[in-house]
Amino acid sequence: MPDGTLTLCDECDLLQQSPPLPPRGSAQCVRCGKTLHRHQPDSVNRTLALTLTGLVLFIVANSFPFLSFEMQSRATETTLITGVLDLTAQGKGEVAAVVFFTSILAPGLQLLLLLIVLTPLKLGDRLPPGFPTLFRWLKRLVPWGMMDVFMIGILVSVVKLTDMANIVPGLSLFAFVMLIFVLAAAQASLAPDVVWERVPLPPEARRAPARGEAVTGCNVCELVVPAGAEQIDRRGRARCPRCADVLHRRKPRSQERTWALLIAATLCYLPANLYPIMAVTSLGQTQADTILSGVFFLLHHGMWPLAIVVFTASIFVPLLKLVILFFLLLSVHFKSQWRPRQRTLMYRVTEAIGRWSMVDVYVVTILVALVRLGNLASIEAQTGAVFFCAVVILTMFAAMSFDPRLIWDAMEQDHVGARNGNRSVAAA
Repeated sequence: MPDGTLTLCDECDLLQQSPPLPPRGSAQCVRCGKTLHRHQPDSVNRTLALTLTGLVLFIVANSFPFLSFEMQSRATETTLITGVLDLTAQGKGEVAAVVFFTSILAPGLQLLLLLIVLTPLKLGDRLPPGFPTLFRWLKRLVPWGMMDVFMIGILVSVVKLTDMANIVPGLSLFAFVMLIFVLAAAQASLAPDVVWERVPLPPEARRAPARGEAVTGCNVCELVVPAGAEQIDRRGRARCPRCADVLHRRKPRSQERTWALLIAATLCYLPANLYPIMAVTSLGQTQADTILSGVFFLLHHGMWPLAIVVFTASIFVPLLKLVILFFLLLSVHFKSQWRPRQRTLMYRVTEAIGRWSMVDVYVVTILVALVRLGNLASIEAQTGAVFFCAVVILTMFAAMSFDPRLIWDAMEQDHVGARNGNRSVAAA
């Protein structure tokens, strides 16, 4: 990132100038505290090496048996895709689609897009057509890759089945575990600024905005676009001249969309916790389990750390997200000036923790795939799984649709003053 680059914080809308960063240093917004830039040494080479490793592990993880379930001389083997297929066969196609996208498709696409984007940068070739669009898709896929959450689901599933049968790990499981760390390391080592600097800009977008001139910040590539430098598409929408994302001073209809998604998630929350999430058949006897009864099962077997994880991720976190988002919406509606930095931090936390609520959905998926021995032992997904999956996805979309800059708009005098002057960010 060139020294002196202007950045418009996408959480508080403060226009700032970035200082020189030391190796592995970072720059934070002086108003809301969001990390704006990080310096990652040798970013392209390290990320490309990790991406190639990840692709090999991804192929192995999806090509061999994942787990085996052995009970009374009978056994079943499962791969990563088995649970998706079984959920579909049981009429739970909505849940199957979410599981497939978050545990297989999204991580695979991330690795593929990283390879496509980083290879031209490494070889020094001209950037291929559509390069900015591909990198833009990569950023949008990151929140939806949930292999780490899937791994917690595996641990919970194994604990649930220890009294019923033997669970044998397969080659794919070890590859899957390594892939989690490799993909996380690739995401951490990637410096988006290094990629975006290679994308050429038209002359009008390269000039620094004049003092007091209206500017728009791109939420994807973080380019500060002066008035008149936008590209207008056929539908009359202003687009970023670097990544071609649609530019908005604020997310369109942010409050209305967030309210709608939040109300829908609230309506799904009660049935998600009251209806059974799965039905377990063992030796001809069937027992239905809710999310809470699953927590009690883990406590009864002395697995209190996993019980805490499941209770926190599946019951407490969704409720906490609903409460925080309702609070933020009401504070924006009433133009509250109470602690805007703390409210922005609440939003940031809410956006980060929502994905972990998928644990119970993955537990159901794994158990459905493993336990398929008819009346001897079988597990079927129930209505509660559909409602719970809906709660997770709706709350994630609600957090994404909420615009935290609305929090700062109530600070009218400070907000206007901040937009008309440049400030420095703090380096760490």
